[in-house]
Amino acid sequence: MLNAKKALSSFSVDDIQKARDFYGKTLGFELSAGPEGTLVLSEAKTLIYTKPNHQPATFTVLNFPVDKCGKSCG
Repeated sequence: MLNAKKALSSFSVDDIQKARDFYGKTLGFELSAGPEGTLVLSEAKTLIYTKPNHQPATFTVLNFPVDKCGKSCG
């Protein structure tokens, strides 16, 4: 079963350092390092990641973390 309390949104950027400066320094959000060079906006449970050929999204993304192996493990 999915756990809504662990859900988070995400969006891509073309430059992770510029995103770190803007969200951290300009807007004052608390940021932490995420997996594989991503950023996490801690208060908003939002993941920021770089993407080749980045285009601003025209949709909303909501992520639900799950076990890598699902119910077939163990």
